Amino acid sequence: MSRQIVATPLTAAAFASFGDVIELSGDPDKIINQGQCGRYHDRALLEFTDGRAGISLFNANPRALPYVLDMVERHPEGSQAFIPMTHQPFLVIVAPDHDGVPGDPQAFLTKPGQAVNYHRGTWHGVLTPLHAPGLFAVVDLIGEGANLEEHWFDTPYEVVAG
Repeated sequence: MSRQIVATPLTAAAFASFGDVIELSGDPDKIINQGQCGRYHDRALLEFTDGRAGISLFNANPRALPYVLDMVERHPEGSQAFIPMTHQPFLVIVAPDHDGVPGDPQAFLTKPGQAVNYHRGTWHGVLTPLHAPGLFAVVDLIGEGANLEEHWFDTPYEVVAG
């Protein structure tokens, strides 16, 4: 038996306690490149302990809704940003921390052009593109030591479209 989570549209306000929604909103902070480009400056808080920020490429297999959520993970030593390299939505799953274990998960569906940055220590689902190719640029901690904790749910959740 599984528990159901209804995925809702991703908004900055709904996601604020888990991280940053990276998207174009409002007017650009600056016009650059001979007036041909709007710069939307500093859209995510990158936070790392020992180590440095690195950019990696992930190519994940697409998934489908309903989606079975049986595990979440977190990175206690650094934030982690997922920036899609296609114009397709993806599924974002997060959970609050309750004394070292995840609370009830929440699910969001991005719209094309949105990316996310998970705050350091935020419980989240694995990368879940809904369309191929599942190509993402990922900005996260590059360094020594363990920066991954996993939590497996005794009873999985089923994520469905809202």
